[in-house]
Amino acid sequence: MKGAAVSLTIGVDVGGTKVAAGIVDRQGHILEKLRLPTPAASPEGTAKVIGDAVLELLGRHQIEAVGIGAAGFVDETSSRVLFAPNLAWREEAVKKHVEERVGVPVIVENDANAAAWAEVTFGAARGRRHVMLITVGTGIGAGIVLNGELYRGRWGIAGEPGHYRVIPDGRLCGCGNRGCWEQYASGNALVAEARDFARRSPGAAVRMLQLAGDSAEKITGLEVSQAAREGDAGALRCFDIVGGWLGQGLADLAAILDPGCFVIGGGVSDAGELLLGPAREAFSHGLTGGSHRERAEIRLAELGADAGLIGAADLARGR
Repeated sequence: MKGAAVSLTIGVDVGGTKVAAGIVDRQGHILEKLRLPTPAASPEGTAKVIGDAVLELLGRHQIEAVGIGAAGFVDETSSRVLFAPNLAWREEAVKKHVEERVGVPVIVENDANAAAWAEVTFGAARGRRHVMLITVGTGIGAGIVLNGELYRGRWGIAGEPGHYRVIPDGRLCGCGNRGCWEQYASGNALVAEARDFARRSPGAAVRMLQLAGDSAEKITGLEVSQAAREGDAGALRCFDIVGGWLGQGLADLAAILDPGCFVIGGGVSDAGELLLGPAREAFSHGLTGGSHRERAEIRLAELGADAGLIGAADLARGR
C-alpha cells in the first residue's frame, strides 16, 4: 500500500486437536491461514508447533505481533496459561517460549475472550459496548465485554458460566461438580437428550434413528439438527429442551451483568433458530422484571470458527 504501512498481526487459535494460525489485517480479514495438528499431551511440543506455524507465516509476511488464544485460565499480566483442560499446559510460560522462538512480541488470551473481542470489533456485536459471547459447543464458554473492554476478573478466570450450578446435585460435570449449566444447555446435552429420547420412545425418534444407522448410541448433533430441519417432532423437542435451558441461563446472566447483547456462537449455534427460538422464549419468560426493562438482543455469531484467531490477532495489535 503506497504511502502507508499495512499493519498485520498473526492470530493463533490453539485447540486440543489443531493449531490454526493466520495473518490478519486491521479490518479483521484473514489474508492467509494454515493448520497443524496439536501434540496436546506435550507442553513443549505444542509451543513448538505454534512457533513453527508463526515462523512459516513470518517467512511470507511482515507482522507486528502475535496473539495466541487458548482454552483455559490465562494470567493476563504474564501471559502464562495457568490451566488448559484440553492441553497439558499447567502454569505454562507460553508467551516466553513462543517469543524466544519467533522473535516478535506475543500475547496470550483466553480463546473465548478473543472470540468475544472479534465479534464486538468486527462481527455480530459491532459497535456495542456491553456484550456477552456464549459459545455453545461440547460445553459452554463465554467472553465478556463491559464498557467496551474485556472483563477478565481479578485472576483472569472470569467467563466460565458453563460451570455455575443450575440444579443442586444434578448431572455430574467434567469439572467435578454436579448440576452445571453446560450439562443441560450444550452440545453434549443435546446429544444426551436425543439418545435418551430415542431409547425411551424409538417410535417417536424414527428419523434420528434412521440417520444414525438405527442406533441411539450413534446419534450426534448432526443427526439431531438434520432431523429437526426436516420437521421431526422428536428432534425439535430436544432443541426446545436445550434451547430452553440456554435461555433460562441467559436470563440469569442478564440479572447479574445486564449486557445489551448476547452473541451465541460455538458449533451448536449452527442450528440457528432451532436453538435461538426456544432460547429467546425462555429468556423472555425468565428475565427478572422483564416487563419493566429493556431486553438484551440474542444474536448469532458472525465470524464462526475464525473468531478466536481474529480476536487474538487484534488484541495483539492493541497491546
